Formats: sequence, structure tokens, C-alpha cells
Amino acid sequence: MTAVPQIRPVTGAAHSRIHGVGGYRPVRVVPNSEVLEWIDSSDEWIRTRSGITERRWAGPEESVAEMSVQAAGKAIAQAGITADQIGAVIVSTVSHFKQTPAVATEISLKLGCPTAPAFDISAACAGFGYGINLADGMIRGGSAEYVLVIGVERLSDMTDVHDRSTAFIFGDGAGAAVVGPSDTPGIGKVVWGSDATQKDLISQTEAWDTAFAKPDAINGSTGDEARWPALRMDGQPVFRWAVWEMAKVAQQALDAAGVTADQLGAFIPHQANMRITDAMIKALKLPASVPVARDIAETGNTSAASIPLAMERMLQTGEAKSGDLALIIGFGAGLVYAAAVVTLP
Repeated sequence: MTAVPQIRPVTGAAHSRIHGVGGYRPVRVVPNSEVLEWIDSSDEWIRTRSGITERRWAGPEESVAEMSVQAAGKAIAQAGITADQIGAVIVSTVSHFKQTPAVATEISLKLGCPTAPAFDISAACAGFGYGINLADGMIRGGSAEYVLVIGVERLSDMTDVHDRSTAFIFGDGAGAAVVGPSDTPGIGKVVWGSDATQKDLISQTEAWDTAFAKPDAINGSTGDEARWPALRMDGQPVFRWAVWEMAKVAQQALDAAGVTADQLGAFIPHQANMRITDAMIKALKLPASVPVARDIAETGNTSAASIPLAMERMLQTGEAKSGDLALIIGFGAGLVYAAAVVTLP
């Protein structure tokens, strides 16, 4: 009897790490004073409620693809590689409105790596963490040497500016990271998951096919004229979930990495709400000496882009240093989440 041949084992790098990070922030700054033209509120209320003073909204030329290319170019340059060395492109976004082809393919073509596997994922505000986990597995599994992970959003396109509960929250932007091989562990175990029983707490108002079948029902807007479905959020349950459940997930990521809070060089949570960040700091007993990302104040909630954008800013300002350990955690619509300890590029 002929023996069944054995498949040759695949070997990859022993470990992976983030080698470069880059971000793109749209030119247009939207201060709270402009938001107050659309909703009955106050600057103090918005700041107290969220910590946001302004946000960036993309213009006509600042598409999801173009913002991604700008952010990715910075990350590739910092990583010290060329675009043709990218072995895969992963893009997390919920605001690229063309169903197919994936925007990742357009980005890979513009960057100069058109033959790399390229695909989109939809994991909302946890998308960057999901992408990092996928990249880590691909590198250690031997299917790619360098993986480009991008989180990008144009949430202004999905914001109902007349909705008092969400009009002030969302912003636009792109953040990118190059993940590659490492001699030592640079990405801890990613603790990820979802609570699908609460999936409707953050959602699109209605499906695209339903909305466009009934044009008069389209209720999303970025101005006075209704355009298309918008984002809706049940704020109080989301706040409670994020504060109590995500602190546990963050601690699990620390434990999985064998790191204690006082050994961190930075805490970079998803920029959802300043009050959520403060509550997580307290729950984790994070020492005052550990710098915390507060990019939300000037950038708003950029969903999948928020962690890499905040990471880039902390490194640029010197709040965090290359080689430091950072705890990252993203959480959002789904309800999905992902947390890990990473070495900063």
C-alpha cells in the first residue's frame, strides 16, 4: 500500500513585532462650536461627556483609500522597508461604501505592492487589534514576512449631525502599522472576542438595500440635507460594558503577556470617550507614571484608526518611546474587542 505523502511543514518567524507606524489626519478641523450649530448642547457638555474639543473631517479628495496610502507610506518608511516587501495588506474599515473590490486592493496598487494578498475586515473599533492578530499569525505561520495593517474611517459620512447623542463623537482619519519578523516577542497574545448578545447597541440605522429602496427614509447626514443611513448608539449600556468588561479584557492581555501595569511604557486604548479611559485606568490600577493616550480630544472617535493614530502621536511627542511596552485595547460595535501588549516601534 502506497503511503500518503506528508505535507511539508510551513515555517515562519519565531516572533513578530510592529516595525513602523504612521497616521493621516484630514485637513478640516471641526471644533465643538461648529457642532453646536446642529444640536442643542454646549461646549462644556460635550467636553464633560466625551473629552472632545475638536475632530477632523475628511474633504472630497480625502477618500478612505487616499488617507490609507498617506498613513501607510509613513509606516513603511519608519519600518525601513520598501512597499514591494509587503506580503499582505489588511484594511479595517466600516466606512468604505463600495462592497467590492476590497479597498485594500486599491491601496496595495497605489502603494506599489499590487500582487500582495489584500483584503478588508469589518471589526469596527476593534479592527486594528484584529488586524494585528491576523498579521502576527501570518508572519509566524510563514505566509508573509511583512504585513501592512491599516485602520481607516470616514465616519463623518455616517454621522447624523442632528443626533444629539452622536453628532459630536465621530471623526475621520487613517492609521497604519507594518508588522514583521522579530528575534524576540513583540506582540503578546491578543485577547479578542465579542458579545453578540448586545450587537445592536451600536449599529447602522438601516441596511443599505432598505434605505435606497425608500429614498425618503434615508436619515443620515453630513449637512442640512439627509443623505443615507447613519450610526446610532445606546450610550449608557455601551459605557457600562466598556468600563466593566473591557477592564477585565485589558487585564487578561497583561496577564497573557506576563506583564504588570507598572511595567508599561504606555496605555493606548481605543479613543472612544475620555471618561471610559479614566475608568479603565482606575480599574487597572495603572500608575500615574504610565503615559495614557488622549488623542480623542483633538481627533474624536475614529474607530479602527484611533489606536495607530494615538500611537503615532505619543511617539512623535515623546510621551512614549521606541521599545517601550504598550497595552492596546479596542472595542466597539458588535460588540467586539481586542487587546494586547505590544512593543512600540
